[in-house]
Amino acid sequence: MVAACPATLYEASRSRRKRGTMSKKIVHIVGTGTIGEPLIALFADKKAELGIDEVTFNKRTPQLTDRAKIQDLIRKGAKLAVSADAKAEFEKMGMTVSYESEEAIQRATVVIDCTPEGTGAENKTKFYQKYDAPGRGFMAQGSEFGFGKPFALHLNDSAVDPVKDRFTQIVSCNTHNIAAVVNAVALVDGKDNLVEGNFVCIRRASDVYEDKSLGGPEVGSHKDETFGTHHARDVHNLYTTLGLDLKLFSTAIKVPTQFMHTLYFDIRVKKPVTKADIQKRFQTLPMMAVTHKKTANTVFAFGRDHGYMGRILNQTVLAQNTVAVLEGGKRIVGYCFTPQDGNSLLSSVAMTLRYLYPSDWQKRMTVFDRYLFREV
Repeated sequence: MVAACPATLYEASRSRRKRGTMSKKIVHIVGTGTIGEPLIALFADKKAELGIDEVTFNKRTPQLTDRAKIQDLIRKGAKLAVSADAKAEFEKMGMTVSYESEEAIQRATVVIDCTPEGTGAENKTKFYQKYDAPGRGFMAQGSEFGFGKPFALHLNDSAVDPVKDRFTQIVSCNTHNIAAVVNAVALVDGKDNLVEGNFVCIRRASDVYEDKSLGGPEVGSHKDETFGTHHARDVHNLYTTLGLDLKLFSTAIKVPTQFMHTLYFDIRVKKPVTKADIQKRFQTLPMMAVTHKKTANTVFAFGRDHGYMGRILNQTVLAQNTVAVLEGGKRIVGYCFTPQDGNSLLSSVAMTLRYLYPSDWQKRMTVFDRYLFREV
């Protein structure tokens, strides 16, 4: 018998390792910011219930100010991936590195890109398309227009096929909110009752973990001649996946708070509706909630005390005492609160499970039911 040469043995071992990896269900998150950090923690915390074998995440820059959170994510069971040239510095700071950045992408079944706007598209061209294959899925967060088919849980589930749509865009938290309000007010039983919708996104200036400050309200510009800001454009694109062409316009203003975004809506419909109709839909449709509270800080505090990792996971929270039905039931106005980034997080988990378990993903999502409220 002729002994196999070392190179042959190495390739055989490497092939076995690769086959073993491909049989695992591995979720990889790129970025550790507003969405990335809680998403990593969520997957690490619920790994067993969700049927995930391994959670990995990528951090680009080694910083002492980030060390505590990185070490805690590792303690939760997530594994750190960094670029080869940054590995030594991460380890010098006491952060255990498990994989090189591209290796982690190559190993992953699902990749969720949580990097700043524009970076996800670059990563798609540079890395993700290279590893695109049946059974894999790639997501980008927020305003990554063009990355893939837009998705928001319970709003366009039927339009997204996890087998064919391997690249998806998880729309932003305000886009979730607007889309959910449009659905509740003007898309009754799948029928388009909308004439037009106008929205003011009253945005928090920064997340609670950020040191940014804002002296006073800062108005946004209307870069899109049709939709105003990207929020209405993204909602429009979301609903085009269902064959709808909705007339929407949004504007945005930042205010000096770190609590929650607030949304003002002004929607005109073809057939009249009543105030009772609107409140009933917000109380019965999936992932909708109502509140008698009038301030963002009290709604935020409810999420801190009763939500998952301090977050409300609903699509929106309607301030029901602000709802007014005008012009004989054909104009509806009011305010609602955007649950920080909770709605985007839940859509990210749902799309991940649709890639991993397309036949029973909804059953696995029930682990979060206790964090979805009817009243806040």
